[in-house]
Amino acid sequence: MRQRHLFFLLLLVSIGILSGCSLSRARIAQAEGIVVAGTDRTAYCDQPDHCAAPSALLDAASQADADSSHAQPVNVVTLLGDSEPAMVARLNLIRGARRSIDVQTYIWDQDDAGQLVLDELVKAARRGVKVRILADQLSSFNDPDLLARLSRVSENFQIRLYNPTFHKAQTPPWEFAASIVCCFLKFNQRMHNKLILIDDSIGITGGRNYQDRYFNWDADFDYLDRDVMVGGPAAREMAHSFNLFWNHKRSKPLTQLRDVNSRIIGTPGPVTWPAPRYEHPSRVARVEEEAGDAAWIDENIVADTLRTSQVEYFSDLPAKTEQPQKRDAREFTARVMRLVGGAKHEVLLQTPYLVMSKRAQRIFKRLRESDAPPRIVVSTNSLASTDAFAVYALSYKHRKRYLKNFGFEIYEMKPHAEDAAEANEGASSDDGPATPGNPSTPSTGKSGTRRRLLRNTESRALLGSAGSNRPAPISSQGRRFGLHAKSIVVDDNFAMVGSHNFDPRSDHYNTEAGVIVYDKRFADQLRDDIMLNTEPQNAWVIAPRKPKIPVLGSINEALSNLSENLPVFDLWPYRYATSYDLKAGCTPMRPTDPGFFACYEPVGDFPDVALSGKLIYTRFITAFGAGVQGVL
Repeated sequence: MRQRHLFFLLLLVSIGILSGCSLSRARIAQAEGIVVAGTDRTAYCDQPDHCAAPSALLDAASQADADSSHAQPVNVVTLLGDSEPAMVARLNLIRGARRSIDVQTYIWDQDDAGQLVLDELVKAARRGVKVRILADQLSSFNDPDLLARLSRVSENFQIRLYNPTFHKAQTPPWEFAASIVCCFLKFNQRMHNKLILIDDSIGITGGRNYQDRYFNWDADFDYLDRDVMVGGPAAREMAHSFNLFWNHKRSKPLTQLRDVNSRIIGTPGPVTWPAPRYEHPSRVARVEEEAGDAAWIDENIVADTLRTSQVEYFSDLPAKTEQPQKRDAREFTARVMRLVGGAKHEVLLQTPYLVMSKRAQRIFKRLRESDAPPRIVVSTNSLASTDAFAVYALSYKHRKRYLKNFGFEIYEMKPHAEDAAEANEGASSDDGPATPGNPSTPSTGKSGTRRRLLRNTESRALLGSAGSNRPAPISSQGRRFGLHAKSIVVDDNFAMVGSHNFDPRSDHYNTEAGVIVYDKRFADQLRDDIMLNTEPQNAWVIAPRKPKIPVLGSINEALSNLSENLPVFDLWPYRYATSYDLKAGCTPMRPTDPGFFACYEPVGDFPDVALSGKLIYTRFITAFGAGVQGVL
């Protein structure tokens, strides 16, 4: 007991010390002087175009801009569903940049994917391109020594961290706890935008961060994700949004972060930039080669590009985190809601986290009660495929509301979705592990893997998932996939790809961004992509239970209703709906089809999930977690 009291006393003292520990102006000026004196100013290129590599992607964007008028804009759009083209497109654009590169992200890890993109950006800066990186502090870099080197790596290279905890780049566990106690609202508000913008001419936005699992390079668990690449006048909207965030008071230069500042002052003078040390160098070498292969780019990226007119990039304002009640601060969120609310015959929604905000619930309830309700198809995670099991618990709690009140057709992703594995098989392939004689051989060995897992664990710094973002143990074997894509298609006419999860957190706390394309061809591409994820080889169907004894079924439903509506003690184990799988020899059909129960068999509420602490915790959050729905 004394130890517990001592811990809380130390925590409160730490809060008092840390919350007021911003750096003095003299200390910041000292670090800035060291940066100015030690920054590499070597001229690595003396060409007017800064030795930019040829890029058909940039050429298409430039042509679209040249063909545009104020009355009739022309944009090029490319859906980047598969992970390898998504990585190759980024590398190709970085190498083709002539003036500027702006990057905005929520997570930046130092695994192979994170190192590769960072190294390419440093190379671009050293040949004369202005590079700016704005990353959310809580989930990015987490290495003051690395950031101290990056502060002087090139006069053209800048990094800022958004909303740093206690004015630091690194957040150890005790400071994490202190930030929750002292300043939870500020700590809980994050920059969730993802953007890479080249020459203010072409940009990529969507769901992907800079971490192996977003590009199918993790050996155990990878994300099924999606980006959209846009070139033309819409890219100027991206530039405007990035500048708003870059210049906001919550975006802090490295010299203003206490731990990085200390490293800079402690190591004055020039710095070196060593070559990355990859765990899988042959895989990295493959995408590096593809990024310079014009034929590969044409076949795998340019061939899927559309020229269209009306494309809009929307982003919440950074002020959303301080004044969420202001409508203009939530511009993107409001636009998404208006899109859905105007649906006439169909809404396709793909989100990793099916937890509806109150505003979204009102919209879907109104659609359901209309004279001709549109079809609502939802593609989301199962407990076996998600790494955010606490959030899944609340989705599970409200299944009946989603099915009965809103008319959702819900398809939950299987952990070994066949089409996801097939589509990304090439991205994960590797010619073999690095050999001791290879200069790219990692020196960290198992300890390097452990450090990455620790960073992964800390990257979900939000209530309910801060303990671990490793997925729940499952009964089946093999590499598995979790859904991370966030997209909407409305009435086959327009579509949205972005970072918005359509949940209370995206509505009220995180800043979000995305692209809306008003083109049936693009909407059809995206619709086909989402509907593929709902097919039986990829997803289980959520549908009402078929009671074996009608009277008991009615009693169970009444008890389930009572339990679900309780804010706490929702303990009734038999829910209104469960998961179904297609029987062999049957044709896929909708849950509303009269023949559904003849062709689908129930597989339990949490199929393929092994009994574990996370399964028990999921049940616990279902029972007691309603009050933190908005935070999750």
